[in-house]
Amino acid sequence: MTHAKDSEWIDWSGVSLLVVAIFCIAAALFGGCNPNYRQLRHEGQIAMLNGEYGPARYLLLNAEDKAHRRIETLHDLGLCSVMVAKQKFKERNHAAAFRELDNAVAYYRRAINECPSHQASLEGLNIALELKGQFEEALKEAEWAAEFVGPSAKQQIFLADELEQRGDLDGSLLRYRQGVAMEPDNAKAHIAIAQFLMRHDNEAAAVHHLVEANRIDPKNQWVNQQLAASESPSRAPARVAAKSDRGR
Repeated sequence: MTHAKDSEWIDWSGVSLLVVAIFCIAAALFGGCNPNYRQLRHEGQIAMLNGEYGPARYLLLNAEDKAHRRIETLHDLGLCSVMVAKQKFKERNHAAAFRELDNAVAYYRRAINECPSHQASLEGLNIALELKGQFEEALKEAEWAAEFVGPSAKQQIFLADELEQRGDLDGSLLRYRQGVAMEPDNAKAHIAIAQFLMRHDNEAAAVHHLVEANRIDPKNQWVNQQLAASESPSRAPARVAAKSDRGR
């Protein structure tokens, strides 16, 4: 199995850990005890969390070779490429960043082909496309997911997020409402639409959904805080910050 694009990238800051990773794998091979898929993926995830993207990619590619086309590993490889792309953007190496984003898109698409409902990969694909500046393509992917994956409240909220980021507030609110209608006993769906309404100065309408969320999940601390604030004459509900770009 070849990884032509992956071989173009070298993270010299992670070379020492990469050497250790290669040594450990080689030692296991010669010792007659091959590292298994779970070990390789776990070590790859740890390296990625530590910002050692070179060793992380090496370990994850070995995990992919052990268990070909596992959606979890493909997602991890996509995420690793996105993280490297962000690093390259900071270094003003835009050509390398876009190559990494191409890799990320390819990995996420492979994961989605294996499991069209894999939410983390669907969201990762949109992040990668938006980092590439392909906003319309990202929206099309969200619309496709909402139509063909599910249907579910999660997919409607996913699309609502995309529409809100593009300023289509009416379309976004419609999708939030559809999510609640699909799963009226889903506390997260009520919280999502309540946060949307609070972001756009409609606290009165948001309270209805907060009450519903509290009925379904009475232990949710954030919901309890918002309801307490709305009932206090001296306090207003905490203003929900504008929707973030999900880590972009």
